Amino acid sequence: MKYYIGVDIGSVATKVVLIKNDSDAEFIEGKISPTGSNGSFTAQKLIDELLKEKNLNIDNVEKILATGYGRINVSFTDLTKTEISCHAKGAKFIFPKTKTVIDIGGQDSKAIKLNSNGDVSDFVMNDKCAAGTGRFLEVMSHALQVDLSDFGKCHIESKKDTQISNICTVFAESEVISLVSEGVDKRDIIKGINYSIAKRALTLLKRVNVEEEVTMTGGVAKNRGVVLALEDLLKLKINIPDIPEFVGALGAALYAIES
Repeated sequence: MKYYIGVDIGSVATKVVLIKNDSDAEFIEGKISPTGSNGSFTAQKLIDELLKEKNLNIDNVEKILATGYGRINVSFTDLTKTEISCHAKGAKFIFPKTKTVIDIGGQDSKAIKLNSNGDVSDFVMNDKCAAGTGRFLEVMSHALQVDLSDFGKCHIESKKDTQISNICTVFAESEVISLVSEGVDKRDIIKGINYSIAKRALTLLKRVNVEEEVTMTGGVAKNRGVVLALEDLLKLKINIPDIPEFVGALGAALYAIES
């Protein structure tokens, strides 16, 4: 049995995925941790923990491939690949009919278009501003004093969305605080926040000429409210992996098999 590891070192979180490849690739397990000040150290720690839990050691691993913004600073990997390619690869593996990928991570978001062969044909990124990312949601969660895990439930319970007019995270936070002081239902504010994220994602998707099937990756995909808002704006169903935060690392592991 051959084992491969994919490492995705993001600005906020580091993810590690272990897969095995006999006749077909098979996901075994993933681990995630805040990246902290040293992504390489975090990744190594996660790998060690994962292998120990599976009664394996590094000699059992054929190759390790790294992706994410911190990939260039990792010395223990055999290869590196861009996160664009890895998210596309992981999404295509989970949902073979994927034509468009929207990845919303901690501090950036990406829209990726795949060609008929499953290769990346076009992409756009928002990596200059926290708006439309997981960081935006974290700031709003703090301002509202509502746990992020409850954003989906609040979205569904809301009777109407309260539009968040400011795009900038700092100004949007002030706007949210003002709305709370005016007595606006927090559930309606949260629905507006989710739509704000979805609208930013839609702008990226339009730039790559969105085409079905659409798959969403990244930790924000766990927010059911954002998914519902984006599906409403797109007027189509979006594929959501069971492990959206691990799709990039999964793609890296799959590229390790092919290398």
